Amino acid sequence: LEIRRGETRIVGETKAIMRVIERINAVADTNASVLIHGESGTGKELVAQELHDKSARASGPFMPGDCVALSEQLMASELFGHEKGAFTGADRQREGLLSTADGGTLFLDEITELSRDLQAKLLRFLQERTFRRVGGRELLSTDVRIVSATNRDPQAAVDEESFRLDLFYRLNVIPIYLPPLRERSEDVPLLLLHFLQTLAERYQQPVKRIDAASLTLLKTH
Repeated sequence: LEIRRGETRIVGETKAIMRVIERINAVADTNASVLIHGESGTGKELVAQELHDKSARASGPFMPGDCVALSEQLMASELFGHEKGAFTGADRQREGLLSTADGGTLFLDEITELSRDLQAKLLRFLQERTFRRVGGRELLSTDVRIVSATNRDPQAAVDEESFRLDLFYRLNVIPIYLPPLRERSEDVPLLLLHFLQTLAERYQQPVKRIDAASLTLLKTH
């Protein structure tokens, strides 16, 4: 087996993953918001990067942000930036992701974990395309495409009222479901070869063969 070096970094040939690649190719060169839904480890950021790289924004920045990595206050600063003195420790003005992603793509991972207050602020930005830094009064504008992702069922998060329905509609303009490997186990040999070839190049050791029993074990894991 050999890895097919195509126009995508997504490895796989099953119908499930080809549907993902086809959707990426169909919608990459638009400004529509995309919501990627898939379990942890399925490669949601890779899909977001592919959407960016195949868009007219490819020469602009790709800025990822994790909605569960920071407290609500720090996440607000991470997204919108802050003015000097906005809170304890804010000793200088700081640009947020919305500013630094200008002309490119902002990827918000685990979007359903964003606090309700920040959901409201993000919704206002999506509606008005303007925002204020934390502690600021000046209205700022930026040209970014929002690609978001979640490992939860976004509709379930809406039903539980932990995620705003109006924000869901704004972000879920184009949904992409990313299947787990157990739903495309036929891709295991291609993925195995991809990782082995990557390691072989790194350590300058050729890949001689892959034992059939090892392949069977991995496909049934």
